[in-house]
Amino acid sequence: MEIEEIYGDLPRLEIERLVLRKITMNDAEDMFAYASNDEVSRFVPWETHRTIEDSIDFINFVQQKYEDKTVAPWGIEYKESGRMIGTVDFVIWKPEHQVAELGYVLGKDYWGRGIMTEAAGELVRFGFSEMDLVRIQARCVTENMGSSSVMEKLGMTYEGTQRKVVKFKGVHKDLRGYSILKEEYEEQVKGQV
Repeated sequence: MEIEEIYGDLPRLEIERLVLRKITMNDAEDMFAYASNDEVSRFVPWETHRTIEDSIDFINFVQQKYEDKTVAPWGIEYKESGRMIGTVDFVIWKPEHQVAELGYVLGKDYWGRGIMTEAAGELVRFGFSEMDLVRIQARCVTENMGSSSVMEKLGMTYEGTQRKVVKFKGVHKDLRGYSILKEEYEEQVKGQV
């Protein structure tokens, strides 16, 4: 499988409360609403958006990725309001190894409602069923217990902590690593039927 097969035209994915779709310039205000919150950006490598132009610049960056048919995020649209409330994506995809790494961010007003578990769960399903993946992994800084909880709810297995593996905002950080294998995911799905 080639990256262009999926990212040549990013598919729209619809689930119970959410639509996962391409990000457009119409999402700039919604993105700024969550990306300008220091609590939301606390555990991610990007800086808090200080002006709407920061959000517009990021959307331009994402749209270039869509044009280039390379790995890019889905916007998370909350059906109830029609607003984009975060993003979810495979931040790394290695088709030759059939492995991808999941990444996500969600507006603070939507924390604790199972929304990210729903969005990321759909990407896990999509990765195994449409992208020929055998392993999906995810990592978070050790202090980000909310993200660890999402990974555990997705049925991922904790694999260990890498010490000072990234530098976020001038500080070296430890990352907790999780993964789920295709056969584990299929067992989970069978158990839910």
